Amino acid sequence: MTNNPYTVVGAGAIGGTLAAHLHAQGVPVQVVDADARHVEAIRKNGLQIKGPSGVLTAHVPAFTPDDAPEQLDRVLLAVKAQATHKAAAWLAPRLARDGFVASMQNGLNEASIAKHVGADRTVIAFVDLFADVVEPGVISDGGSGAMALGEYAGQVSDRVRQLAEDLRHWGTPTVTDNVAGFLWSKLGFGAMLTATALADADMSELIDRHRPAMNELGAEVFDVAAAEGIRLEAFDAFDPARFIRAADPAKNAEAIDDLVKWLSTQTKTRSGIWRDIAVRQRPTEVPTQYEPVIDAAARHGLKLPLIEELVAVIRKLETGSIAMDEEHLAHLDRKATGKKETAL
Repeated sequence: MTNNPYTVVGAGAIGGTLAAHLHAQGVPVQVVDADARHVEAIRKNGLQIKGPSGVLTAHVPAFTPDDAPEQLDRVLLAVKAQATHKAAAWLAPRLARDGFVASMQNGLNEASIAKHVGADRTVIAFVDLFADVVEPGVISDGGSGAMALGEYAGQVSDRVRQLAEDLRHWGTPTVTDNVAGFLWSKLGFGAMLTATALADADMSELIDRHRPAMNELGAEVFDVAAAEGIRLEAFDAFDPARFIRAADPAKNAEAIDDLVKWLSTQTKTRSGIWRDIAVRQRPTEVPTQYEPVIDAAARHGLKLPLIEELVAVIRKLETGSIAMDEEHLAHLDRKATGKKETAL
């Protein structure tokens, strides 16, 4: 086992949480983040993870991209999806010959990473964490989630098993050759959570009130997954088999009930997309996340009217040209059920 540290690039909600747990496990770790204020706070006070059981503080080396080490070994990439290309290009000349980059991100980013560092140095990962950066150096942990790890080139490996072992202070990652099944399931689930960012209310309440839209968003994503030959995987309280187009209506209704109940127990009540728009007022990663889904649908001749509209409305919210309003979700409901629109 190498003694070289893990380098977490992007010490935000996902990356910061994982870095703190690696440190708590006694595993050497350092972080790199483009936010100089965040880096300075970590240097001064440590990386603080505030959760239901208290505060986990990790005093770890912190760098900006300008002063980061010139050679990196084991990299956990946790930047926003839209920053993947730039981050991977920055990493490529620094990555050790036998090093690797694990995509601890939302969406399907591994192909972009592999273009820069090679498929054999790319680890595919699914991460479902409920966390937010609330101030420089401080992350609010909203509850435990799920993780799956594998090789982008296929199968599993000793380095992936070691990564899972090193993360055991956080939890128990699944080591599998079907991480893609988890990622596509999350894209369906994520579309539902993203839709809740169209209004200023809790995720559980909006999913409960707008079931037609939620079901159709998930079904559209899973239609594409089926065409791509993806075997979907369940995680946390989400079972994609209950949301595919051929799902039994009674089982679907029960699944939404369970999902609403589970979300209502989480400390984090709003999505990260909602926070990006309403609090941080910055572009979201939604367009980048769903671009591969839309492209794949086009290859298979599939239409994604709700997904495409969701992305379009998110773009308008990002620019401030429209405001959050539950009517956006009501419109998606009507579109999902085929009801004619009245003049708005």
